[in-house]
Amino acid sequence: MKKVFLISTILGIWACSNNKNSNEQIISEAIDTTSQVSKISDQAIGDIIRSIPSPIEISMLIKESGGAYDSKILNPTENKENYNTSYKRALNLGMYGTDLGYINIYNKSKDALVYLDAIKTMADELNIGQFYDFNTIKRLASNSNNIDSLLYITTSNFQHINEFLHKEKRSDQSVLLLTGGWLEAVYISCNVAVKTKNKELYEKIGEQKIVLNQLLLLLSNFKSDPSINLLNNQLLELNKIFNQVEISYTYKESSMKEVNGVLVIEDQSESKVIISDEQVNSILNTVKTIRDGITS
Repeated sequence: MKKVFLISTILGIWACSNNKNSNEQIISEAIDTTSQVSKISDQAIGDIIRSIPSPIEISMLIKESGGAYDSKILNPTENKENYNTSYKRALNLGMYGTDLGYINIYNKSKDALVYLDAIKTMADELNIGQFYDFNTIKRLASNSNNIDSLLYITTSNFQHINEFLHKEKRSDQSVLLLTGGWLEAVYISCNVAVKTKNKELYEKIGEQKIVLNQLLLLLSNFKSDPSINLLNNQLLELNKIFNQVEISYTYKESSMKEVNGVLVIEDQSESKVIISDEQVNSILNTVKTIRDGITS
């Protein structure tokens, strides 16, 4: 499976190897494990952002697989009233961001506005609402032709948010934002995959084996927090299922080209993922259990 990354979206973050061991070393070195408030470096964040399928990417794949729009698999915005801790707010803000990406691909403007309102509420409660230009985001979300711009703004926002949270000694919340968004993407993907049996979607789910290892490395830096320690242990159980997935890589040199005036990097490397129906169902059931505890 090949991937295309917009240089403007990466925002100058260093490119990292697809090799799992290299990724783990990069992240480990980027985090000062002696401090609860250590900064997650731009290099570590870049590595994870490149590995985690964006809400737009995964949603486009879901739509192309033939999956019909289903708002019932999203985290209901009414739940936001239940999130009264920074832990819950950060995780669910990440989830709502993924939900918004899914909604936009299907051009459901009415739902998009509802989820934008929930995102604004959660961001304000975490004191990071100043990093969201909600008027611009709302305008872009109302038109599916603006997906690339919306993705750019979302990615750029996270860089500023991470810097702010580091200065405020709240780096754990950056990791929770990423983790929440990833969990929701896996949950939505598995729900659609068990219905469509789409091979490409199966492969995308299997590739998350590598992403989960990276997230676990980041979360391990904050395990003295009881809530994060519980989440880390739950993800370790999920990791046992992902460890059964087989992935092999064929490396090929990346190429650069201009598309509609934008310079893009096309990764020619290909991966082969072997994942069974049973494994996808096990991943779905385990993620659902974790997600239920977060969204309730």
